[in-house]
Amino acid sequence: MEAGAFEFLKQQDLPAGALYMVATPIGNLGDITLRALHILNAVDGIACEDKRHSAALLQQFGIHKKCIALHEHNEIVGAQNIIQHLANNERWAYISDAGTPGISDPGARLVNEVEKAGYRIIPIPGASAVAAVISASGSVMLNSDGRFQFLGFWPNKIKERDALLNDISSSKKTSIFFESPHHIDETLVLLAKHLEPERKILLGRELTKKFEQIVALEAQQIMQWLENAESLKGEFVILVAGRQASTDQAPGHAQLLKWADALSPYLGSKEIAAVLSQALGLPKKEAYQAALDIKNNRDNEK
Repeated sequence: MEAGAFEFLKQQDLPAGALYMVATPIGNLGDITLRALHILNAVDGIACEDKRHSAALLQQFGIHKKCIALHEHNEIVGAQNIIQHLANNERWAYISDAGTPGISDPGARLVNEVEKAGYRIIPIPGASAVAAVISASGSVMLNSDGRFQFLGFWPNKIKERDALLNDISSSKKTSIFFESPHHIDETLVLLAKHLEPERKILLGRELTKKFEQIVALEAQQIMQWLENAESLKGEFVILVAGRQASTDQAPGHAQLLKWADALSPYLGSKEIAAVLSQALGLPKKEAYQAALDIKNNRDNEK
């Protein structure tokens, strides 16, 4: 590559007194962006979720900067340290262990504190396990017209887990969450039992790494897949397709109006729409229109 081939990187302003939230690879170091390398070389210091973990990345690319640890246990205190550096007109970056900071990683509290102190936040986008698996999801995303809900890491507490299962089961949007190798088999068994047999699921394991695996299944195929799986090692990203109401489940408009009319003496339009959407699997817009139609009919009768 000729010298100066990346001069375009220098054309963007790098304001001082700013915090740069830098995405890093989720496995394959080749996924680091040119802009991320440029920023990490240009800042005065780097805050890391784990200094030891980030040291390997920084050394790989010959980046030698002052580093401080900033993780979930010291994020507020660490943020005040960063703010002091920004007050001295320095540029600082934040990197989590992998991927984009703030997505099931520390970063949100840091950004909040820096914003409250009046300093600028500059995102440097890059690798994200969520975006990566969505790009390879195909039919799992089709039913929800590209809409999805990201649920973070699968909870261990039974009450939270049961609430999440109900949310995933009833949602018309694709649900995406992370799971560790220690609990993946238990979680998949729960999904197999809780979801209707034809619900589509996508499993992404060790994304971008040497043993990357992406598997498309239906809920009824999960148990067989678990029995034959070569490995359950590594971090998982799981996509569950949104629920589709079958033809016999989806009420016609006249029937929908009857539901809305029965609820109208007790609930407002927004509450009626929420109940219809949740109970019947309808788009909120359609449910809200039925609630408004009933309200207008009642007003006209007066």
